[in-house]
Amino acid sequence: MKTRGKWGGFAAGLITAALAIGTSAQAQTVKVTPLGAVDGEFCPLDRAMIFEDPDGTRILYDTGRTVAGPEDPRLGEIDAVLLSHMHGDHLGDRHIEAVNATECGKPSFPVDVRSVSNTVQIAHAKDALIVTGSEMPGILGRKLESIGGGPDKSVLVRFGASRMVGGVSITTVPAVHSNGVSGDFLGGPLGEMLKSSGVTAYAGPPTGYVLTFSNGLSVYLSGDTGITAEQDAVVRGHYGAKLVVMNIGDTYTTGPTEAAYVINDLIMPASVIPSHANEWATDGGNVRSGTRTEAFINAVSVPAHVPLSGKTMEFDSAGVCSAGC
Repeated sequence: MKTRGKWGGFAAGLITAALAIGTSAQAQTVKVTPLGAVDGEFCPLDRAMIFEDPDGTRILYDTGRTVAGPEDPRLGEIDAVLLSHMHGDHLGDRHIEAVNATECGKPSFPVDVRSVSNTVQIAHAKDALIVTGSEMPGILGRKLESIGGGPDKSVLVRFGASRMVGGVSITTVPAVHSNGVSGDFLGGPLGEMLKSSGVTAYAGPPTGYVLTFSNGLSVYLSGDTGITAEQDAVVRGHYGAKLVVMNIGDTYTTGPTEAAYVINDLIMPASVIPSHANEWATDGGNVRSGTRTEAFINAVSVPAHVPLSGKTMEFDSAGVCSAGC
């Protein structure tokens, strides 16, 4: 009886310790920091966000034009760069000179990096992976090589597959959009022919992402997309996304009403961050009346957290904002 009691107590101790570790992991938060053109605001071309796992892994999503190149002090260490598709406002064909060096309502992007891109320059400077799906890894790998980087730093993850970066599992999911490579980015005779013909090169289908963090939080990054059946069957049904970054800008992506349908009826997360609004959305950090951002916030049935540049939000494993919102 004494032996049985001793081992029973030992087993109980292991169970208690395991439960404590699990509870601690769930209590840890994922930090989300938007990188826009103007501190404390949500401006028309703001796209970029950094996601930081509890283990310190840092992932930059859709660099775009509002990160001031590799020297932007907001970047810090970056382990991976994600790119939903090759359009200039996501790839970063131009970028701001510095944070707060432009007006939120009418941002300017004077630094021209069309031939290499903000995405590639930052990934190379930070020695970070570029993780993309479709036909994009080869194109981006060649650009890395052209500035002295290794093409093997541009890696593939296609639909249904996953790749670990630190404690974060990354997969791509379908997006309904286009995905052309500009002649300016390709350069050379082929680039000139494309430009003169008014066409772009094929880069495969565009993508969204699902990131699963070490605390168990699953996050859907919509990329530029319309409404898709996969938002129900894959994003919600398989991955169980609890936090969504949803493009709401209309014309190029889902409008606010359509995006609200995706949130309310298809994915049903705990929280959503509107993105890609293509408007002067806030003034003094407050949502402007009559905007698409306001319409979206009013239409969704879950908390919508406006991505104010430089303001870090923290989300628990259930997708609930615990700080900064």
